[in-house]
Amino acid sequence: MEQVTFVHMDQGTKEDYEFLKPLFADHAQSVLVDNLMGMLKMLEGPKLGYQVDRYTHSLQSATRALRNDESIDLVVSALLHDVADSFAPDNHSDAAAALLAPYVDEQSHWIVKHHGVFQGYYYFHHMGGDRNAREMYSDSPHYDACVNFCAEYDMNCFDPGYDTLPIEEFEPMMREVFARPSKVPGIPPLETV
Repeated sequence: MEQVTFVHMDQGTKEDYEFLKPLFADHAQSVLVDNLMGMLKMLEGPKLGYQVDRYTHSLQSATRALRNDESIDLVVSALLHDVADSFAPDNHSDAAAALLAPYVDEQSHWIVKHHGVFQGYYYFHHMGGDRNAREMYSDSPHYDACVNFCAEYDMNCFDPGYDTLPIEEFEPMMREVFARPSKVPGIPPLETV
């Protein structure tokens, strides 16, 4: 079987899906990290008024987390926390969190999902907003971790003089994290047939 014969998914057989699953799984796994690194590279270039571009900001965030001996989940999350800026600027936190959710621990996922609101503590009030908007999450067990993330690995990562590590330092960590079985409920893991 080189391809399935159906053109509507509801016409597929067990054999069709057993045939398709490893093809997709092998392909998805083989290009996932490269695709994510490409998405990060899309942040390279315009500084948009900052002293560094968003690519450097992302690398600097991950560098600071790595040098502070954070977990691999948090380091990779720091690297990718703004990866969705180029395709989901109005909800980049949610989009980046969705990319990470199947692979990282609950706390790292929660931090990325909410960092946009928490980061607002540093500037919302200058734009007519509520700098304390993050307080709506004050009863979350991840509240303090998100406050810390923004203080240590986000708001201070616009420094052109910081000794930022290159992307190659983080590639093995990304490959480790994204090689994990998906935690998405109800969907069979890609690596099993």
